[in-house]
Amino acid sequence: MSEEMKECPSCQCPYGYESGENEYTCPECSYVWTVTEAADLDELVVIDANGVRLQPGDSVIVVKDLPVKGAPKSVKAGTKVKNIRLTDGDHNIDCKIEGFGAMALKSEFVRKA
Repeated sequence: MSEEMKECPSCQCPYGYESGENEYTCPECSYVWTVTEAADLDELVVIDANGVRLQPGDSVIVVKDLPVKGAPKSVKAGTKVKNIRLTDGDHNIDCKIEGFGAMALKSEFVRKA
């Protein structure tokens, strides 16, 4: 076994230790992972209102009216948004909406088209 420690993909504890061949265990949350699983978990995962995973370039439909600060009208439910970009953070979708321009949306208010 090596003495190398890995960050836990579940709780970000920096003290994950090797507990088997290419297998690591977190001493704080007891999560067990492999090196290949950790590489997969680094990928950004964004889920829509129906629990479907979104990919960059997808088209989505807004599921409820969304008020826009500084705009006289809101983005209406049923508005289709094409070619989304995924980002890390609270508003995890960057897009352009016709009539509004560049905008950031929360994935919980859209569904995959």
